[in-house]
Amino acid sequence: MTPAAIAKRNRTRVLIAFAAVYVLWGSTYLFIKYAIDTIPPFMLGASRFVVAGTLLYALARWRGAPPASARDWRLAAITGVLMLGMGNMAVVWSELSVPSGIVALIVSTVPIWIVLMDWLRPRGVRPRTPVFFGLGLGLVGMGILIGPGAIVGKGHVNEIGVLVLFIGSLGWALGSILTRGGGNRRSGSPVIFSALQMLAAAVAMAVMSLVAREPATFSLSAVSLRSALSWVYLVLAGSIIGYTAYIYLLGAVSAAKAATYAYVNPVIAVFLGWAFANEPIGMRTVVAAVVILAGVAIISTTHSSAHATGEHPIPSQSGEKVRSAA
Repeated sequence: MTPAAIAKRNRTRVLIAFAAVYVLWGSTYLFIKYAIDTIPPFMLGASRFVVAGTLLYALARWRGAPPASARDWRLAAITGVLMLGMGNMAVVWSELSVPSGIVALIVSTVPIWIVLMDWLRPRGVRPRTPVFFGLGLGLVGMGILIGPGAIVGKGHVNEIGVLVLFIGSLGWALGSILTRGGGNRRSGSPVIFSALQMLAAAVAMAVMSLVAREPATFSLSAVSLRSALSWVYLVLAGSIIGYTAYIYLLGAVSAAKAATYAYVNPVIAVFLGWAFANEPIGMRTVVAAVVILAGVAIISTTHSSAHATGEHPIPSQSGEKVRSAA
């Protein structure tokens, strides 16, 4: 195969991977909304991640990845519970009362909490000046989104749902920092580690499901076809295909380009929620989205360039360190 043909093939693969990460990850918010119509939220998360984690682990081992060490299991258990157990659990539960597009916008602020935690921890990294501007924009956007309707237009967001999302986002941010800090001590592959995180999260969600007494009121016969198909979509498209595509992008494009999912996914989620779930898009949501995503974009691109000078980058949604191949 000629160099030109190889380059064309690689460009095609990159475009397909970007489409998968943008659309599939952005659409998961809508399919979570569909799934929890007839599947209890914690049961949804537990079943989704135990299946996705098992399949991903088996696939990675089949392709020759080394088995996980005891240290990998310990780190994955802690970070998996924080990131997927707390973070994703908060997303699923909050969608009972918060529109899926709004949930995606709030989750997009995770880089803000990562930067702040990374700065405040012992021997933390002080953000660059543009990052402070991005942090300010993000916080202002959050105020517009969840504040009184008189700020910009009309509308109201459930405060309890937002609080749960905020706590879940803090868990995701802390888990991301711990994952990055333990990156040099992991012996297994990133895919194996991600699978272990999913399995740990599945255990945490199963415990929450039991505490909430979901099995006592759940009936498999009551699950609608739409919820069942949404569950399958979340396992295959969201957890396995989307993650694999993102891992490919980390080795094929710069960190700044790979990190664009953080401010593209919410746009996809808001649009899909409006188009298919009758979720309204008011002026307040539009203004908040522009402000929040501008702040996240500044933070992501600034930290990506800072990586070249030795500063810590922002971890990706998968929990792995964002690395630049450029």
